[in-house]
Amino acid sequence: MSASLSDLRTAFSQLGLTKNPVIAHASLKAFGSVDAEMMLNALLDSTRGIIMPTFTYRAMLNPEVGPPRNGMTYGGQAGFNKTVEAFHPDMPADKLMGVLPEILRKHPKTKRSSHPIQSYAGIGLDAVLNMQTIFEPFAPIAALAEQDGWVLLLGVDQRVNTSIHYAEKLAGRMQFIRWALTKDRVVECPDFPGDSEGFNAIAIDMEKYTRRVEVGGALVQAIHLKSLLKIVIEKIYKNPFALLCGRSDCERCEAVRWG
Repeated sequence: MSASLSDLRTAFSQLGLTKNPVIAHASLKAFGSVDAEMMLNALLDSTRGIIMPTFTYRAMLNPEVGPPRNGMTYGGQAGFNKTVEAFHPDMPADKLMGVLPEILRKHPKTKRSSHPIQSYAGIGLDAVLNMQTIFEPFAPIAALAEQDGWVLLLGVDQRVNTSIHYAEKLAGRMQFIRWALTKDRVVECPDFPGDSEGFNAIAIDMEKYTRRVEVGGALVQAIHLKSLLKIVIEKIYKNPFALLCGRSDCERCEAVRWG
């Protein structure tokens, strides 16, 4: 089943976010044959502004040595650094982000932040994007929360919800260091987040703060951002290992457990 622009606008309007900024995560495959530009236009018509992660993992380096308990194996990927590309403002969003962030990045009205690994692109939220620095990669999410922002999950689940990573940081959970290649030098990037495979465990806690609508055969969830941060922080305070994945080979979750 595919959805028209009218279908998308009608569905998104039911979420009641015309006066709110949003951070969106999407899988267009979940909506059938929906055109990415049509999806973006419907979102812009139904919100006060939108940002999406346009992360660029291809700029990330793997050093031979580094600090301990950093959730990675140094020098452990033969040839990895040979494929690294220096970050530049027009670098495409990683394919892991999905199709929609790249469509957003290319939009003529889009502004993009300049973090070499964890950039965001957005329309109508320049001040939010301007908050980000290499030392404060989560600053756009913090700014959205202060503006009564919402998280939109379009055909995806909590495992792609970047805002949960910010809540982990606020709760005092271990963050990591990564390194990125830029035009001039290699830069150290603090506050790199942990693994997200365990994030669906928060869904039941967020029921009363979540609005839902179905369109094009896909589920769209709108989650109140400030409430999400509060609930995740409380959950981690009660259980320091909450929301971690169960894999013993996950270096980041194991670092949190034993760090």
